Amino acid sequence: MRRIAVPAALTAAALLLVAGCSEGGPAGRPPADKGSSAPPGEPTGSAVPSATTGTKAAPAKGSATVTATVAKDLKSPWGLVALPDGDLLVSSRDEGTLTRVDAKSGKATAVGRVAGASPAGEGGLMGLALSPSYATDHQVYAYFTTESDNRIARMLYDEKRPAGQQLGAADTVFKGIPKGTVHNGGRIAFGPDKMLYAGTGETGERGLAQDPKSLAGKILRMTPDGQPVHGNPAADSVVYSLGHRNVQGLAWDEDRRLWAAEFGQDTWDELNLIEPGKNYGWPEVEGQEHRAGFVDPVAQWKTSDASPSGIAFAQGSVWMAGLRGERLWRIPLDGAKPVAAPEAFLTEKYGRLRTVLAPGGAELLVVTNETDSRGTPEPGDDRILKVRVK
Repeated sequence: MRRIAVPAALTAAALLLVAGCSEGGPAGRPPADKGSSAPPGEPTGSAVPSATTGTKAAPAKGSATVTATVAKDLKSPWGLVALPDGDLLVSSRDEGTLTRVDAKSGKATAVGRVAGASPAGEGGLMGLALSPSYATDHQVYAYFTTESDNRIARMLYDEKRPAGQQLGAADTVFKGIPKGTVHNGGRIAFGPDKMLYAGTGETGERGLAQDPKSLAGKILRMTPDGQPVHGNPAADSVVYSLGHRNVQGLAWDEDRRLWAAEFGQDTWDELNLIEPGKNYGWPEVEGQEHRAGFVDPVAQWKTSDASPSGIAFAQGSVWMAGLRGERLWRIPLDGAKPVAAPEAFLTEKYGRLRTVLAPGGAELLVVTNETDSRGTPEPGDDRILKVRVK
């Protein structure tokens, strides 16, 4: 069993900010449940549309087994994407750099630094996504914190240039997302519609999540050029959903439904099924309260058991990385509804888990996150793990 992490020294102000389960500080963490299945809360489908799908339901019980360590000795890894040849690009939140990892040998090669990234607190270089036309345009998208805001930019990745000098100038696609010491969101992904989605945080200013004019505490949907998309709730806005505290996980299932993981305050972390224009409650609601006007999460967890970041869909289930919880959660689905209580795997074996990527089939890539000042790094941290799941 991995030793329990002790938080790094923090200022009194930072401690006050972190106390509400921002990125899952380990203070006050109870002993973890060692069972392979640990129901964290009653997952319900009350706020979810009924399943209208021919997709086969996932079995109630699954498994997750680490089969290899793809890479190690990474510094504050956050975002992860797979290149067409199977190699990986990983972002370092605190270094502001991209690194290429050879999928076979694990060799890490410096790609370059993202100009304008200004790491501080929970901000820095975070989510990554490849252009839908990457095969021809070689554009890498990144979500990062600057001195003034959070923004999304795209950069040409030229593998023929010398190591460390392979990134082109950052072409800003979208800017003006509020930044904070905490709750910067940061996950980006291209959906099945080839539009760009971004999860943002409310920066610690709770009221921003309910303000439809603010980009904080939202899920955004835009074109690859950063423009509002036809079908968004408001024709002139990129805001897709609101009432979020801190969204760091985005994934689509086989039927093109969008799922999002969200940090709670003190009581409940959430997995939400996202629909355009819907309000997910924060700060008026946390967890499943069945209040009119707000959408309940499909599943919820005690913040000590999760503090969720990245998610991925594979083998009929949503797989969710836990930071404070130090475990990988499996949420088996039948369409839009869970078929059983979530199961926990890898509990306290590899430390904090930040990102989950589903490259295809029955394999996941899971990124640990012990080197960002919240964990207790051990030799070899941080790592990318290959996990076989069912």
